[in-house]
Amino acid sequence: MYDRYSAGKQAHTRFAELFEEAAMSAKDHPNNAPGIPMLFPPWFERFQIKYMNPALKPIARYLPGTATIEHRGRKSGKPYKTIVSTYRKGNTLAIALAHGKTDWVKNVLAAGEADLRYARRQVHITNPRILPAGSDGESLPFMARVQLRRVGVFVSDIA
Repeated sequence: MYDRYSAGKQAHTRFAELFEEAAMSAKDHPNNAPGIPMLFPPWFERFQIKYMNPALKPIARYLPGTATIEHRGRKSGKPYKTIVSTYRKGNTLAIALAHGKTDWVKNVLAAGEADLRYARRQVHITNPRILPAGSDGESLPFMARVQLRRVGVFVSDIA
């Protein structure tokens, strides 16, 4: 039997959870790790994941400066593809972490490798590491060094 009180209470509880999530600041977000600050507010991250990424995923690797990083879930082993903006200098690859330490970063760090797909080529990356914001990135590409002042940068070697 339908109980209006229970249904109303469930709706109220879900609304309260959504309100708390929306009110969460970037500094309280789980992606905000020491040395890897999250610049974007959580609502923008949810908007990007829900609407922008699905629209851009089919064409992302053809856009200048973007690639798709292919990695596996560290717990599930499920394959994932994530759109990233990359900077390359020789055999060093850099990705600014304006969204903080996201799941794809944790997955690649745990695996120790991943594949990066550009429009016409695919590269294999190894030795992933994170340079915290404000650290010295002398060997990084110029744009990655500029962003390193405020955000952490994911760095890896191209195999």
